[in-house]
Amino acid sequence: MAKRPDTEVNASAASGPTAEGLAAAAKGAGKKGPPPVHLWNPPFCGDLDMEIRRDGTWFYLGTPIGRPALVKLFSSILRKDGDAYFLVTPVEKVGIRVEDAPFVAVDAEVSGEGRAQDLTFTTHVGDSVTAGPDHPIRVERDAETGEPSPYVLVRANLEALIDRKTFYRLVELGEHADQGGTRWFGLWSGGVFFKLIPSAELGDG
Repeated sequence: MAKRPDTEVNASAASGPTAEGLAAAAKGAGKKGPPPVHLWNPPFCGDLDMEIRRDGTWFYLGTPIGRPALVKLFSSILRKDGDAYFLVTPVEKVGIRVEDAPFVAVDAEVSGEGRAQDLTFTTHVGDSVTAGPDHPIRVERDAETGEPSPYVLVRANLEALIDRKTFYRLVELGEHADQGGTRWFGLWSGGVFFKLIPSAELGDG
């Protein structure tokens, strides 16, 4: 019976760089903590048929990778250079596709209130970050529908899309504040006010 990517990465189906080889290299590089991908400068070895969908699901050769531990391993060697995403090991760098953001923030814990409030996000691969100067929140809005897409920076150039249930729960904690001569509705975290939408658009200008 053929092996499926959701049970074990199929290395034989790809020529050149393989997911199996990357996984083995990532395991070795991460034995003493998070792999220092920002320090590595290996040669580019081509693209891998791997994609991260908007909901955070990783696909390899068109099939979802069903092992959370393997997804977490791959996410530990993910890097964004410019607008492109790569899996990086000490010896090779391969391109992958990312539909939106590489991570999804699936929950948030709130501590404090007002200007002393902290919002700590957890991603679907287990990262935990508190929004603040080093981990800003930003919101993009669809030009046609106005639908917001909120993001929080997880690590160097890598963002998490804040899922809808978490975002709308946090919106209930939002406040209005004057920013640069304009009144905004937004969220406080880490001593920073993150703008979500102009207050005037909410009828509170």
